[in-house]
Amino acid sequence: MIKLLKNLSFYKWIVLAVFGLVFVQSMADLFLPTLMSDIIDNGVVKEDKSYIWEIGGLMLLVAAIGACASVAASYYSSKAAMGLGKDIRRKVFTHVENFSLQDFDKVGTASLITRTTNDITQIQQVVIMMLRFVVSAPIMFIGGVMMAVSKDAKLSLIIVATIPILIGSILLIMKKAMPLFKLVQKRLDQLNLVLRENLTGIRVIRAFNREKQEKDRLQKANKDLTDVSIKVNKVIAFMMPIMMLVMNLTVVAVIWLGGIRIDNGGMQIGDLMAFIQYVMQIMFALVMASMMFVMIPRAAVSAKRINEVLEMKPITSNEGTDKADRSRGTLEFEHVTFHYPGAEEPALSDISFQARSGEVTAIIGGTGAGKSTLVNLVPRFYDISSGVIRVNGINVLDASKEEIRSKIGFVPQKALLFTGTIAENIRFGKEDATQDEIEHAARIAQAEDFISKMENGYDSIISQGGSNVSGGQKQRLSIARALVRKPDIYIFDDSFSALDYKTDAKLRAALKDETKDATVLLVAQRVSTVIEADRIIVLDKGEIAGIGTHAELLENNAVYREIVESQLSEEEIA
Repeated sequence: MIKLLKNLSFYKWIVLAVFGLVFVQSMADLFLPTLMSDIIDNGVVKEDKSYIWEIGGLMLLVAAIGACASVAASYYSSKAAMGLGKDIRRKVFTHVENFSLQDFDKVGTASLITRTTNDITQIQQVVIMMLRFVVSAPIMFIGGVMMAVSKDAKLSLIIVATIPILIGSILLIMKKAMPLFKLVQKRLDQLNLVLRENLTGIRVIRAFNREKQEKDRLQKANKDLTDVSIKVNKVIAFMMPIMMLVMNLTVVAVIWLGGIRIDNGGMQIGDLMAFIQYVMQIMFALVMASMMFVMIPRAAVSAKRINEVLEMKPITSNEGTDKADRSRGTLEFEHVTFHYPGAEEPALSDISFQARSGEVTAIIGGTGAGKSTLVNLVPRFYDISSGVIRVNGINVLDASKEEIRSKIGFVPQKALLFTGTIAENIRFGKEDATQDEIEHAARIAQAEDFISKMENGYDSIISQGGSNVSGGQKQRLSIARALVRKPDIYIFDDSFSALDYKTDAKLRAALKDETKDATVLLVAQRVSTVIEADRIIVLDKGEIAGIGTHAELLENNAVYREIVESQLSEEEIA
């Protein structure tokens, strides 16, 4: 919590202003009962109307100053807290952008969303409370005690008796509530996870008529959160009645014993009324402190969760340590092995091959062979367990992720488009791409035909997730996005699966000229897509089963022949 609060240093002048305003408000609140005591003893009892008007006017002035200070303190405390939340949210987002995919897998996307939204909101709320009450509560408590003692020291013994009861009650309730706060955030993560899966997977849910089961699943997650939230609130709900009971009993005791002292001539009526006000202020300071005790533990849990994300260190690079030949468009795997976090068996074992500029290297294999895993290692979505991967002769671990990724045009297995125009989606690959470059990339990607038929052409809007274009159109726009970048290495991760054979053939023919000065790494399920590749790598259970041309593998490799025979007729093979 303290680590995050250090970010408030940027708002130090606002924080100091809040503390000053709260101090002025507290002093005004402490001064008012004394003025009331004075107006009763020297004005009302003596029937001095001019004195009543004089002190009454002073009371109004003091109350107005206190009110103005309170409003200003609330405004500036909110400004500082919201600014802190904005800074932490930006810090978390920027940090998370550097995560590898195993870092995402470790925390979970749903949990990251909760930590960036709900957890930071908890921090904001507690900061507002702290700025308002961390100065006010001690001043009101200490000042109230001092003023109460100044009015009547013997009557102040009542306060000494009741304060330990209040503090003990608060600590007992907090001990019960603390573990529940952590559970609330975990249940919120789970609810967010279920909700996110339902929204992103709505087509699959409807296709298999699983609405009822998913509704039950959401209700369970919702009920789990509701139950633990009710449990927390039940514990906290005990606090206010206990405090009000102690406060009211204290006031009764003060009035009873104060009445006796007035009868004995040891105290004036005005002093008794002021004393009651100071007792209420002391008790209110403890109520404010108890509210802090309620909010701080929950915020501490949230702060710990945020710090867990900020303290996760992505593998950093040591730029410039590798003096290998920096030849353009080369890709080399040297005895690469990779384990997914927590997996017993490696997803890839001892992978070695070279892909050179001007060549097409295709990767083929059965489902689960490790094809997508292999290409995800090149842009460092995951970092390898052992071995070396070199891009342009540079070890990818010895260069920044930004430098490595700037050399790569990546087309993922699942085509993803962003909300915006078609031109903006293609320009995502190259921020300063001209209209001519965008149109050229679209032409090569075989996207020009369907774009030209749209009402606004390249200015046509793509809706969220690309739901207003077909799967094949999404793939072609994703390919255009990579092409406009003109990278050293193109990676196509099964990026032609949604295309018909005719479009696939035209696209590959167009790509041949476009990528002649670059390395192409092509993952495919269809033999027809890889048949003309310069080099085909056959993967089987995470290992290389063979490397060669189509003809070489067809003659010498049983795994490749089995794949070919499952897709092509004997005439086509011949």
